[in-house]
Amino acid sequence: MACSATTSPPPLQFHSPFHHQPLKPKPHNLFFCSLSSHKNPTSKASCLFKPNKFPMFSQQPLHSAHKLKFNVEYSAGAGEEAESFVTDATNQEDFSWSSVILPFLFPALGGLLFGYDIGATSGATLSLQSPELSGISWFNLSAVQLGLVVSGSLYGALLGSLLAYPIADFLGRRRELITAAVLYAFGGLVTGYAPALDVLLLGRLLYGLGIGLAMHGAPLYIAETCPSQIRGTLISLKELFIVLGILLGYLVGSIQINAVGGWRYMYGLGVPIALIMGLGMWSLPPSPRWLLLRAVQGKGSFEEYKEKALSALSKLRGRPPGDKVSERQIGETIVSLKSAYKEDEPEGSFLEVFQGPSLKAFIIGGGLVLFQQITGQPSVLYYAGPILQSAGFSAAADATRVSVVIGLFKLLMTWIAVLKVDDLGRRPLLIGGVGGIALSLFLLSAYYKFLGGYPLVAVAALLLYVGCYQISFGPISWLMVSEIFPIRTRGRGISLAVLTNFGSNAIVTFAFSPLKALLGAENLFLLFGAIALLSLLFTVVIVPETKGLSLEEIESKILK
Repeated sequence: MACSATTSPPPLQFHSPFHHQPLKPKPHNLFFCSLSSHKNPTSKASCLFKPNKFPMFSQQPLHSAHKLKFNVEYSAGAGEEAESFVTDATNQEDFSWSSVILPFLFPALGGLLFGYDIGATSGATLSLQSPELSGISWFNLSAVQLGLVVSGSLYGALLGSLLAYPIADFLGRRRELITAAVLYAFGGLVTGYAPALDVLLLGRLLYGLGIGLAMHGAPLYIAETCPSQIRGTLISLKELFIVLGILLGYLVGSIQINAVGGWRYMYGLGVPIALIMGLGMWSLPPSPRWLLLRAVQGKGSFEEYKEKALSALSKLRGRPPGDKVSERQIGETIVSLKSAYKEDEPEGSFLEVFQGPSLKAFIIGGGLVLFQQITGQPSVLYYAGPILQSAGFSAAADATRVSVVIGLFKLLMTWIAVLKVDDLGRRPLLIGGVGGIALSLFLLSAYYKFLGGYPLVAVAALLLYVGCYQISFGPISWLMVSEIFPIRTRGRGISLAVLTNFGSNAIVTFAFSPLKALLGAENLFLLFGAIALLSLLFTVVIVPETKGLSLEEIESKILK
């Protein structure tokens, strides 16, 4: 790598150019693919690089020999001229797509099962309350009982999120996901065979525990095991798996809606998917970074954990056991982790989340995930079938078929958001999407008030809601939560955001049915619309644009 400047520059350090990454390694990132260098503590030089657009899914293979060009500006200090130069980053990690698919797919099934519960519940609530098709004698559920059935998995997810914080590092990402798969399967079986309402609610709670653990462990395992140059893409694609699960739930609901006891099949189909997830995770190695983390924390024999990590990384990349490339990457990660766990650099305390820059970050991130739920999102998705049925699609089968159309549209809009979020930025998508959410909710209210003769208004409003949600709150809330917290409090801050999300989700989902009975659908959607306008104001005034900023730049420019 050549550099021309008026003084001899310090060695430079580059990270994967495909996503905006911090220039300084941090303990929450995976460092297997970084280019190592030693820092010059006496130099004030800085290096800024602008990656050229890279065709992520082009026909060219991704390997270490691929030439990547950067326009680099080097500044050696005040009064010295900055010059441009081009460098070849030749140390990008060599990997094959075949070795990447399974370590992404099996954790992503945890997200798919979360989405499936949302979609299946939409049809199951219709089947469960049908005198002719429920196949049970306790079908006449009150509004409160129906709210418990629908939100039971979310209360379980909330509890699972609470449990994940103290036990996740002990279990490790792989065992956490295996535990989630067992809970998914057991919860699905109990729900599907429930002879009474209390057993049904127990099954919903167990399934929800699986959701809480899976939604915590899946992104961690994917981020810590995949090559850095495609890490951002794969984590974004996990959102698509949630949407695919919703669509699958809608499809199963439409097929089983006319079957006696169809709700049992709707909930029970998650069991074989959970078994595939559990067996798949059993076949995968533990996260190499988690193994090294345990070693650096002194939780066991350092050399033993190091050897296990080396074996796990070699297996994940399809390399011979103990190969030199994996050995070098393991060594670099150990150096990074030891630096991160120096005694004079402790991790931030839980209370620090509510102080200074971390408090500002929590207001932004926590506010987004809170408004994501209290604008009615869980209600619209869980109750899509009943809403459509009351909108004029009187046959349950008609309502579930339209739900499938909504699921397909949701999938399309999610894909558009994943492709465009780095081009257009976070704020434009949020502002436009939240504005559309408010309009759709007012349309739903107007339908129930005085447009009852036009059922297509309800369908159009639901499509508008789903489309706008999927380009705004759906993917961007969690993207910004992962970006906005300072490094010292990022783990605890994200944990608190997850609790805020599931807690508000459970409350809104439970309250929808009783509030609908109390206020009427037209006034309830009017209330959601007013909250959406408030969330639009919050977005315009509070939420910053983080497009193109590294994590350090977000912390220094936005939070301080």
